[in-house]
Amino acid sequence: MTTIAAATARLVDIEVETPRTDAVQAFLKQETLFVQLDTADGLTGYGYSYTIGTGGRAVLSMLNEHLLPKLLGADARNVEALWFELFASTRATTTGAITSLALAAIDTALWDLKAKRANEPLWQAAGGFRRAVPLYDTEGGWLHLSTDDLVREALASQARGWPGVKIKVGKPRAAEDLARLRAVREAVGPDMDLMVDANQSLTISEARRRAALFEPLDLSWFEEPMPADDVEGHALLAAGTSIPIAVGESMYSIAQFRSYLSRQAASIVQVDVARVGGITPWLKVAHLAEANNVTVCPHFLMELHVSLVAATPAGGYVEHIPQLRAVTSSEMAIRDGQAIAPTTPGLGINWNLNALDNRTVA
Repeated sequence: MTTIAAATARLVDIEVETPRTDAVQAFLKQETLFVQLDTADGLTGYGYSYTIGTGGRAVLSMLNEHLLPKLLGADARNVEALWFELFASTRATTTGAITSLALAAIDTALWDLKAKRANEPLWQAAGGFRRAVPLYDTEGGWLHLSTDDLVREALASQARGWPGVKIKVGKPRAAEDLARLRAVREAVGPDMDLMVDANQSLTISEARRRAALFEPLDLSWFEEPMPADDVEGHALLAAGTSIPIAVGESMYSIAQFRSYLSRQAASIVQVDVARVGGITPWLKVAHLAEANNVTVCPHFLMELHVSLVAATPAGGYVEHIPQLRAVTSSEMAIRDGQAIAPTTPGLGINWNLNALDNRTVA
């Protein structure tokens, strides 16, 4: 029987692996929502989503009090129907972060079951376009790092054969951002992709000014220059700069991506599987991007996103920010600057259940 016999959730705190700061916040810890679904025929699916320090207990409450009880007795194979039914049952709180994060924890567990039942790795179960995808590093580009630190880390990534690095921007003065970026560009030369991320910290006028300053550096994209709900501002910026505009990590529905794409307000889509509500809507955004000739380079969660980027023709880069090593027994494979999607059936994440137990807080 493929019916769901048990559905449980817990909150796991995972310490950050390195200090992380940007123009608006610090990443203090990963509050991880962890869902386990057991079927009557003996399969177990594991799913997860996250916050970077706040709101985890609110998501856990949504799961335990409202969503998980609705799964009992349901056929785990009906992933689309279950996602729609759960979403429809939360009309009062959609579209929003709490509901999307809760749905994502369940949906990733359902996809884990789906792929395991088919005896396929996620990258094939979700589309199977290619197994290896290019990798760029963010861990060496945080805002608190010195210019010397940025250069050293970028050169280390280049020596490893990684094709790109991302630098955080949003210093009080544009000249400081420019000097830091110029130092990195001069160090790595013209053949390495260089991205920047303002984390929604700028006004439209300041974003325009900094984009003009950055243009000679041949940037691969300018990420989240303004608040994510400012579609019109991003459209104006995109029309006035040669730098590709990237958005998506702070969007929680397919419709938000449609709005950006219909306005030609972004040419890099950074859809986050946890924040958009799971693999089911993530794939729809990826296909929407493909239909609009736009590349998908998702935010964070490299251990899961490697398989999803590998699944779709629109897939581009995977972002290197390791964060699950404390609770897993294996790491994402990297070879010749490429992230390699795992071949084990399911999500391909080998959870260390004892480590999860030790870090469970609710």
